[in-house]
Amino acid sequence: MAQQHLEPPTDSPAGPMSGDALAGYLRAQATEFLRSLRQHRENGTDAGTTARAKPRTESRAESRDVPRAGENGSGESVDAARALRRSARRISGTLHTFRPLLDAEWSEGMRPELAWLSGTLAREHAYAARLERLIGALNRLSGAAGFPAQAAQDTGASAKGSLTVGAAKAGALLDRQLTLARTRAHSAALQALGSSRFHAVADSVAVLASEVPLTPAAATADLRPLAAAASDRLTDAVAALPLVTAGHPYNAEALVHGLSADTAPHPQDAPWHQVRLLLRLHRYACEVLYGEDAPIDVRLLRAGQALNRHRDAAEAAAAAASAARTPRIAPATAYALGVLHADQRHEVEAARFAFQQNWQKETVRTP
Repeated sequence: MAQQHLEPPTDSPAGPMSGDALAGYLRAQATEFLRSLRQHRENGTDAGTTARAKPRTESRAESRDVPRAGENGSGESVDAARALRRSARRISGTLHTFRPLLDAEWSEGMRPELAWLSGTLAREHAYAARLERLIGALNRLSGAAGFPAQAAQDTGASAKGSLTVGAAKAGALLDRQLTLARTRAHSAALQALGSSRFHAVADSVAVLASEVPLTPAAATADLRPLAAAASDRLTDAVAALPLVTAGHPYNAEALVHGLSADTAPHPQDAPWHQVRLLLRLHRYACEVLYGEDAPIDVRLLRAGQALNRHRDAAEAAAAAASAARTPRIAPATAYALGVLHADQRHEVEAARFAFQQNWQKETVRTP
């Protein structure tokens, strides 16, 4: 397959972009980090560092639109934590892409700490979203209208037989496991936000908001070659993907090794996850060069959305497989979890197909 290179925006700067643009971007993200941290503390850390799981009978749109008593502070705290992760990711990614223009020791010390913070704060939301996704898939596969546990009262009424019988217990098992994991992630996030390690990160970001440790060469250096290198890494990683295979629907490539007893992550997923990270770094580099008000590349936007769905489905399939390894579960429960795992691996395959379709399109930008 011919290698498709990313094109710069048509309104890209004519002259070189110096380290001033990089310093301005990092200061803006550091300021946003501190603002989000202040908002998070004002709304109460214990109100929730990340999103709470919603009742399974509600859609996501309904859960956003209908307020509940006591949720305003929690919702604002969730938004603040999300903004905190967002700015931490951007600072870390920018330090990685433009590291030759930054103080090496400081940059290499900051990046892993920001990655630790972002990952810790994201974990609770990830577990809640994973549970919602799996319960929704069980409902769809079994034909149940609500939470699968409700189907246990009338197991003989469904024409789907063993799947409906096992879906109730499978849903309850997933709910127990992922709710426990979410609770532990919430506790870990609270501990992290109160730790000396986090305070050291916050102090470093506060310094960054006023003074960016650029190298002497950054004053005259051009940022565009480093941004182009990030784009080339993304293009090379995409070229290594099996896009020809992914371009054929229902090729079952994502189901290979699906019955393996190996508990390690699915071997085919790692290159796709790497492309997702490289696409994020490319987007951050474009923000440095052209600002957040630059025209949106619709092709890259949709490709990124497909990769997000790929990541979510792959992690959900892994959770279903992990639940199926629970000792002494009923055969009907194991069967339902196996069907659920296959369903999520098909979602992985569908996301790969969507990415391939979007990536091969011509670049379209909106003003």
